[in-house]
Amino acid sequence: MANTLGTLRAALIARDQKALLFLLAIGNTLAFAVWQVLLNNFVVEEAGFTGREIGLLQSLREVPGFLAFTAILVMIFVRQQTFALLSLAVLGIGTAITAFYPQALWLYFATVLMSIGFHYLETLQNSLSLQWLSKEEAPAILGQLLSVKALCNLTVLGALYSYLYFFSANYLLIYALAGFGAVAIALYCRVRLPHFPDGVIQRKALFLRKRYWLYYTLTFLAGARRQIFVVFAGFLLVEKFNFPIHDVVLLTLVNAGLTFVLAPKIGRLIVRIGERRALTLEYLGLVVVFVSYAFVETLAVAIALYLLDHLFFAMAIAIKTYFQKIADPADIAATSSISFTINHIAAVVLPALLGIVWLYDPSAVFFIGAAIAALSLSLSQLIPDAPSADYETRLRPAS
Repeated sequence: MANTLGTLRAALIARDQKALLFLLAIGNTLAFAVWQVLLNNFVVEEAGFTGREIGLLQSLREVPGFLAFTAILVMIFVRQQTFALLSLAVLGIGTAITAFYPQALWLYFATVLMSIGFHYLETLQNSLSLQWLSKEEAPAILGQLLSVKALCNLTVLGALYSYLYFFSANYLLIYALAGFGAVAIALYCRVRLPHFPDGVIQRKALFLRKRYWLYYTLTFLAGARRQIFVVFAGFLLVEKFNFPIHDVVLLTLVNAGLTFVLAPKIGRLIVRIGERRALTLEYLGLVVVFVSYAFVETLAVAIALYLLDHLFFAMAIAIKTYFQKIADPADIAATSSISFTINHIAAVVLPALLGIVWLYDPSAVFFIGAAIAALSLSLSQLIPDAPSADYETRLRPAS
């Protein structure tokens, strides 16, 4: 009887933990999707931004991501679950107040506040997911989380597109609804879901471990690849093919729909074939996509490449589950914080450098992307068939 009750209690805790992860993903997407999709139009139409102001705003937005390692210092005083809910609330408040005063200094403040919540929440979601999910179920559940975020994105942007089709944009109302909606989700989780005990006490210190070197490197390269996509793939569509704004929104909706359908399947694929083979498929595909970007001359092909490029983001689940398998469970929170900073090193440096390259030869930017993908492909071959805490890379024989 005692064993049966213990099993039932564990099952209920696991169910509620997954529910919290899904609600955090929904709140995150609700606030950030609206903030991101409206930003450029809002700052130009209402605040009179030029390239100088928007460039500074975007640089400020990336600073909290670069400083994500400080999350582990906050965890000395605040438990992870509470910290995650506070981060969602801060993200929501930063989004909600964005349009209160259409002035540069206010927008810089609101953006930094939003970004602090967003980047801490991303760090904590990753940490809690790897702690709460078993190694067997993690790829599939992480795929489902991506799918839920995509569905939320699809719903939010679809509703926003319909609203803007019939009405002129009321930025104050839209930002407030999205932001305070995220705050409401945080409050609901705080009141209605239990506070889960820590399964493994996390180390509250900053450190780099030599045996995680491959994970750190793949994370850095993934951040570099992401910046090329985020900054230059969409810019190519607009600059070279004069892609209009309403089609950009529709393309975002198509991306969300594809992710909703395919992300769970990608998660199950990783379970079946393992991290090394999954990443091999991703990086081979990226080499082809980036080289094709360099030579693309038709809009239809450019759109297809954009969709494929975005879809490959889901394969990055394999980097997270590889780390989960090799990590000391007590290292997960600290390493999640540090890895988020590592991922954002490229965000601070790469766009400006490659922007200069773009002025001379746009194709060269995508050849650099292909080189990054090729390097990632080579390094991913070091992942063992069955990675574990004593078998992190194929360079080190299993003990």
